[in-house]
Amino acid sequence: MSVVLRIPTALRTFTDRRPSVEVEGRTVAEALAAFVASHPDIRPHLYDNNGELRPFVNVYLGDANVKTLGGPGAPLADGDVLTLVPTIAGGAEGRG
Repeated sequence: MSVVLRIPTALRTFTDRRPSVEVEGRTVAEALAAFVASHPDIRPHLYDNNGELRPFVNVYLGDANVKTLGGPGAPLADGDVLTLVPTIAGGAEGRG
């Protein structure tokens, strides 16, 4: 299955500034593995030392967080669009 993986601005340095890449995979895990295989420098930004997605990395299939669709084993259809969304925390102290 060919799917599109949208890349957030903060991670585009690993994709030659491309906002999306096309990858193959029947599941979210396979698609992400194909992405990392072709862009190996991004691996530590997505996965921990145990090979698990980092807790602050969210993957969306359309508008649904993959975590609600069964996790990385969620099936994909040809032409699906995945979006990487790293969680951003912080802000100005003392506002409110």
